[in-house]
Amino acid sequence: MRRYPKNKPNYIFISGGVLSGLGKGITTASIGRILKSKGFKVTAIKIDPYINFDAGTLRPTEHGEVWVTEDGGEIDQDLGHYERFLGEKLSKNNNITTGQVYYAVITRERAGSYLGKTVQPIPHITDEIKRRITTLVEKERVEFVLIEIGGTIGAYENVLFIEAARQMNYEGRRVLFVHVSYLPVLGSVGEMKTKPTQHSVKALQGLGIQPDFIICRSEQELDEPRREKIALFCSVNIEDIIANPDVKNIYEIPLKLDEQKIGDKILNKLALQAKKSNLSDWKKFVERMNNATKEVKIGIVGKYFDVGKYKLRDSYISVIEAIKHAATANDVQPKMMWIDAKDFEEKESKLKILNGVDGIIVPGGFGSGGVEGKILAIKYARVNEIPFLGLCFGFQLAVVEYARNICGLEDANTTEVDSGAKIPVVDFLPWQKELIKQSKYGATMRLGAQVIRIKRNTLAWRLYGNDRVIERFRHRYEINPKYINEFETHGFIFSGESEKDEEIMQIGELPEHKHKFFIGTQAHPEFTSQPLKPNPLFNGFISASIR
Repeated sequence: MRRYPKNKPNYIFISGGVLSGLGKGITTASIGRILKSKGFKVTAIKIDPYINFDAGTLRPTEHGEVWVTEDGGEIDQDLGHYERFLGEKLSKNNNITTGQVYYAVITRERAGSYLGKTVQPIPHITDEIKRRITTLVEKERVEFVLIEIGGTIGAYENVLFIEAARQMNYEGRRVLFVHVSYLPVLGSVGEMKTKPTQHSVKALQGLGIQPDFIICRSEQELDEPRREKIALFCSVNIEDIIANPDVKNIYEIPLKLDEQKIGDKILNKLALQAKKSNLSDWKKFVERMNNATKEVKIGIVGKYFDVGKYKLRDSYISVIEAIKHAATANDVQPKMMWIDAKDFEEKESKLKILNGVDGIIVPGGFGSGGVEGKILAIKYARVNEIPFLGLCFGFQLAVVEYARNICGLEDANTTEVDSGAKIPVVDFLPWQKELIKQSKYGATMRLGAQVIRIKRNTLAWRLYGNDRVIERFRHRYEINPKYINEFETHGFIFSGESEKDEEIMQIGELPEHKHKFFIGTQAHPEFTSQPLKPNPLFNGFISASIR
């Protein structure tokens, strides 16, 4: 057993092998949940090897959802999993990218901070990586920090991050390594193959790291012969080969890993006192989710689905999880229908598909693609009294639809779609115009936590049960203040607005005598929904959809 310094933070690096999309983020979050259930203070860091400074300018169809932290960070969707599983609010500092690291080092070099030395990947880049990790840990005073290294072993993009992890171990810090790898079952052979995992671990060992645990992702359960072979060829104790097969829902994974005592094994390897896991609330949540027998059908009308021949859901992952949280709280199974708004633009008669859903969500997005299709879907929900929830851009388009069809403003539009709109009911936030003129796109939106002041005796007030709430935002456009009176004259209620002196409308709704449940928000309430505490807007939406 290794000797570790006492009373120091514990670092667990999680790497991946064979292919991307294995679920390293869920694995990291699950280990974090287990350690937290044992009474430890835990945080998690996501390392993204891309050169972008952050995820804010990345396409959702290429990279998946952009997660927004309370302090305005635009980050990889894995931070969403960390927050949901840990029940903790993380900051923008919990994300490290290649772009951030090199920018910091080059800025320091330009300022003469290296005293004429030749600035090199090792030690200067690796030192900056280590500095960012350890600074966060010291600031938050956590006992465990989980560091997920994006990409796969063998890809050149993450080599310096792997090297920084190796150095932290070499320097005597309390470090463990977890490697997540894929075990395929070839249909033509009918046998689970371990060779890809063996090659992946060999590549990791070639970089100077011996994994303490190998977590085996697979479609089927890991059997004993495969476990023995991996242990033998990868020099890992057989009890440290952890099975992680496909499960009914991702929230089962902490329970699955805890059954195999991974938390206890981590504490043992770090020479820490054993502590019992307390996952009883989590287990009740999972049982309630899996045992619900009634079904609610939710139509998600979006546009970030198509990637070549495949339809991906990662663009809306937090919306999906928020629906699951609220559905579980209401003892129903959510059945989600993925509806491409562009289909309605091609053929309006396709709107009839919405008759088959119990509720409609129009999520956020950017640009003109699919906009008219979304507006048609919103009108259909309003006219046919189908429960509706609009998120960010979905809220803005609900305002456009109401302006055109109820307020009689036929030329109403958002300047995001038509910069020369005759009736710009949705327009740039005033201070955004100058930023865009200067082509300042990165991290310049209205980002992060904002206080919403809720009007009493409205649907929003009944759902939140409070007249002051905090949600997270990510937008450049707002409801044009010039038209607010026009909307309210025609029965549209702006039930939530900024607490600051910005006159920004944050929530809008139709009164009960006009619609059973029709509400939209400029915020992204999906970012504050948690498994054991669903967001009130989603909870109310699911409840209305059941009714």
